[in-house]
Amino acid sequence: MFSSLRVRLIVAVALPMALVAALDAWMALRSAQDTARIVQERMLVGAARFIGEQVHLEEGVVQADVPPAALELFASPSRDHVFYRIASADGQTLAGYFDLPIPRQLPGADGAVRFYDTVLRDQPVHAVAFQQPVFAAPERGPVLIQIGQTLEGRNALAREIWAASIGGHVTMMVLGLLVLWFGIRIWLRPLLDLRDQLAAREPGALAPLDPVGVPDELGPLVDVVNEYVGRLDAHVSAQERFIADASHQLRTPLTILNTQVSFALQPHDGQARTQALRAIKQSVEHGVRLVNQLLAFDRVQARRKVELARVDLVRLVADVLESNMTLAQQRSIDLGYDGDDRAVWVQADPVLLFEMIGNLVNNALRYTQAGGVVTASVLARGGEVVVEVVDNGPGIPAEARERVFERFVRLDNSRSDGCGLGLSIVRDVARHCGARVELDTPAAHRGLVARVRFPASQPAPADASQPALRHDAHSAGKSEARLKAG
Repeated sequence: MFSSLRVRLIVAVALPMALVAALDAWMALRSAQDTARIVQERMLVGAARFIGEQVHLEEGVVQADVPPAALELFASPSRDHVFYRIASADGQTLAGYFDLPIPRQLPGADGAVRFYDTVLRDQPVHAVAFQQPVFAAPERGPVLIQIGQTLEGRNALAREIWAASIGGHVTMMVLGLLVLWFGIRIWLRPLLDLRDQLAAREPGALAPLDPVGVPDELGPLVDVVNEYVGRLDAHVSAQERFIADASHQLRTPLTILNTQVSFALQPHDGQARTQALRAIKQSVEHGVRLVNQLLAFDRVQARRKVELARVDLVRLVADVLESNMTLAQQRSIDLGYDGDDRAVWVQADPVLLFEMIGNLVNNALRYTQAGGVVTASVLARGGEVVVEVVDNGPGIPAEARERVFERFVRLDNSRSDGCGLGLSIVRDVARHCGARVELDTPAAHRGLVARVRFPASQPAPADASQPALRHDAHSAGKSEARLKAG
């Protein structure tokens, strides 16, 4: 709602202050009302006792005179009405207003007073009552003296006291907000300096922020920004290296293609021209494959934030094998499946998973000699799921198996037209899915095993259908789904 940090801080402090001020105003009002009530009651008691002192016995008759001074105590500009009543022990009104109500419970004859609220002539009245003994004739009983006053003067006094009190509180609150406003401007200076430090940077500058002079509260923010800058610097550096490597990889085939086209344009016999065109075709295919691998790598990077889903590995591997059937036929390679027939489920991005396994199968087909065998399998082993692609090609030396996962690394350019991105894509996708990739030697000591280990498999849904694979006898006691090629 508020975009300014300064305004947010002011509101964050002002709202509690306003609540406290409202509570303080209510308490001040209650205190002012109590003070005004106490003042009124003291005047009522004083007037009642003054009247009580005038009670006497004259010729056997109780007399009660009301001196004017007793009523002058209530003189005020509020035009309050004062009511009094003096009654004998038998309830006969000796003086004053006969209709002034008596309290529900009379005070004792020991000089105690009783305050009470009542209504007289449609006006609220606060009154006091006490019993004054007639010392000259105690047998006649005490005289009940009542005196009451309307509430206009008391309420006016309460308002004056409250206004004086709340005025000081409001003044202090306004002064506090002003001090807070200017204080926040000073306190936010380090944050503004940090902003200026960022704004003064040149485009593309990825140096960490200077933490010197930064308040403790901003230290974690600076640390997080510096950490992000470090990761961004590493990412940008990796992208720059990738672009440089990709440019080099594209420049080489384009240069060769240009040379081949120039050679083909020269006068040659039909056979030489045909050979030149075949070389051009191979260069174009290599360039297309390189571009496809670059696009695949970019697709892997773009889908890192895609939410993982449940994927049936058996079905997906069958789709990968089917998509590589044409290449297997061209190279006369026996491409097949050997593993679980039931559905095996993992959490992964299906697009990236297809890309990863497709790269493993494609690499095996391209590096395996004609007439070789490439076998994919999916196995659920205890707490993990394993995908394996096994070939009987030349393999990869143990000391070079870690290096082949780097971008644009090829151990032998003469064996394949690859561009060295396939295994890099495989590792990136595996990390995204929480899996790990291993390269090993088959039990036959020839070729290569590319193995991807996923976290524990999940049970298949009840309506999960199985992939359609043809089953042929592959070896004694072993059933294998083969996609026959060549």
